[in-house]
Amino acid sequence: MLVAAPGYNLAQAIDEVIPRLPSDISGRVHRETHAAAVELATGVHTKVDEAIDDLRHLRRTMRQTCDPLELQVASSGTHPFAVSREITVTQGERQAAVYGSMRELARREPTFALHVHVGFDDPEAAVKVYNRMRVHLPMLLALSANSPFWQGRDTGLASSRTPLFQAFPRVGVPRRFASFQEWVDTVDLLVSCEAFPDPTFLWWDVRIQPRVGTIEIRIMDAQITLDATRALVALVQTLAKMEHEEAWAEEASRSAPEVHDENRFLAARDGVQVSLIDPIQRRRVPLRERLDLLMPMLRPHAQDLGCEADLEAVDELFAVPGAGYQLRVARRAERLPGLVRQLSAEF
Repeated sequence: MLVAAPGYNLAQAIDEVIPRLPSDISGRVHRETHAAAVELATGVHTKVDEAIDDLRHLRRTMRQTCDPLELQVASSGTHPFAVSREITVTQGERQAAVYGSMRELARREPTFALHVHVGFDDPEAAVKVYNRMRVHLPMLLALSANSPFWQGRDTGLASSRTPLFQAFPRVGVPRRFASFQEWVDTVDLLVSCEAFPDPTFLWWDVRIQPRVGTIEIRIMDAQITLDATRALVALVQTLAKMEHEEAWAEEASRSAPEVHDENRFLAARDGVQVSLIDPIQRRRVPLRERLDLLMPMLRPHAQDLGCEADLEAVDELFAVPGAGYQLRVARRAERLPGLVRQLSAEF
């Protein structure tokens, strides 16, 4: 998010920033629907630490570009006190299509997410892992929850971004697909009937991206720091590898959609304190118990991927969650403007 001191409100200034970016990153900094939002897109990497180094360079360059404009940059699931009447929609072909489809829904307060792509060379394998990763989405949301404030209020939710984004169509936990061809047939019907222009207008929490050969995990809140981002990227990569090779969540992935939807809400509400519904055991399982079960199974895959140390940082995410950190900072004398100042300082 772009913000401006001294009030640390959102700054509707992306059109001022984009032309000033150096050429080495200009193609990887993208406009979003809102003029105060910017997407930083890393290149393709096989190692988590390489992706984080890339992101560090993008963050640093964004900050250096914004400094002469007296703008600052921060990262969080929401801006803590933005209101919709202050929001500007950017100009661009895609943004115009979003606004034309969403109308005034597109002008609501922006939300900010962390998206992680995992590459597959076979579409059928990608569909199978996509189906199984749906089971892990609530856990990823709980660990990444980083948006307790909305319109200046403590929402009581760890991730207010999740229900806010729910106002859009084609969001949430998607259904299973039996094959890649079933996915193609479904999406082709919707696109050919001009419901939306292309598959990137499917804003599901996990989606298949044939254009780039990936499945994309989209449920996570944007993170304040690179260290928090590092842990989540490692967790996504190792979970995908485990599900590809071991199909751990295959049975649970066939559960009723109501189970997945309820777990998603519980994770958004409770964050790391959540107890998720386990449809196989038919009981609620605390997140800590779920992590204690999964981490030993994930470590060999993390070793293969070279991200074992990155994966261990998930425990720090559990111990110091983003939502809890924001609530503590907001209790200081500067309140919510001070929180945004701190988010910017940590960017």
